[in-house]
Amino acid sequence: MCSASGACGARGSARARRHVVRGRAAAEERKSAAGARGGAQHCGERQQRRWPTRDRGGPGLIREINFSVIGQYVDYLVEEQGVKNIFVNGTTGEGLSLSVSERRQVAEEWMTKGRNKLDQVVIHVGALSLKESQELARHAAEIGADGIAVIAPFFLKPWNKDVLINFLKEVAAAAPALPFYYYHIPALTGVKIRAEELLDGIQEKIPTFQGLKFSDTDLLDFGQCVDQNRERQFAFLFGVDEQLLSALVMGATGAVGSTYNYLGKKTNQMLEAFERKDFSSALNHQFCIQRFINFVLKLGFGVSQTKAIMTLVSGIPMGPPRPPLQRASREFIDEAKARLESLDFLSSTDLKDRNLESCS
Repeated sequence: MCSASGACGARGSARARRHVVRGRAAAEERKSAAGARGGAQHCGERQQRRWPTRDRGGPGLIREINFSVIGQYVDYLVEEQGVKNIFVNGTTGEGLSLSVSERRQVAEEWMTKGRNKLDQVVIHVGALSLKESQELARHAAEIGADGIAVIAPFFLKPWNKDVLINFLKEVAAAAPALPFYYYHIPALTGVKIRAEELLDGIQEKIPTFQGLKFSDTDLLDFGQCVDQNRERQFAFLFGVDEQLLSALVMGATGAVGSTYNYLGKKTNQMLEAFERKDFSSALNHQFCIQRFINFVLKLGFGVSQTKAIMTLVSGIPMGPPRPPLQRASREFIDEAKARLESLDFLSSTDLKDRNLESCS
């Protein structure tokens, strides 16, 4: 199953369904007078949870979270994209650009608005400060989250496996009843400890460890994670959307990605084809998704651009990112819109009543 980082949808075996989160939720919206908010999806992270925000004028522009659209965001993911698992406060959700208080509020809103609609909400609680991470972990347990995830601290970095596990163990201990996931994203953290090495004996140190979100292109490392842990019921959630089919062949049990916020339906079609062993159809779906991702990568693709595309496709105003990130350019939005239409991901009628100014 796939999950949105902010949002993404996927289906898998019974074991996979237990563990997969789809999407990251994160959206920020600019309002001239009142403010707007942004949210993140998902099953879990690249879009992950976008939190809509609002700009407050003046030289020191502050973009506040607009919580009012999270309910709409939930309904869109479930009804339009088939995504029912969410990864909150991850990369696309700009979790590390939010204060602890804001992260708590965002998590609470997703839990409240997703009640009886979402299958799982996994909350990213990683932080540079161990105490902050523990506080967020305890809070996630208090509000009834289905799991927590943690990235490696990336300023004063752990220099070997044991040091990293000791940090993760301290966070997991703050929420001893919650499934614990390691969020492996070395390109952003700069922590190059291989996931395969980290998993060796980790459950003896962290009894609640359930798996990892693997956001790296090193398929050798990913494959060895799966191969060397076949006896364990770990969740292997893949986080590189354009390589998901390859990861499924190697044993991925689910996916967490930003594009699942708006390509969740297409990704679910690929997953369904894979499950019924229609590998030709699955490959065609993956190639179609790759065509779009390859196109936007050449234009410059990141969190800001993901928000703009999500606004285009969903009609939900995701707003701008927080500094140092900047809004997506008008040129990017126009070219991405044309590409989405050419690939039949978006029809012109979908846009007829949409205010595209909210994208930029």
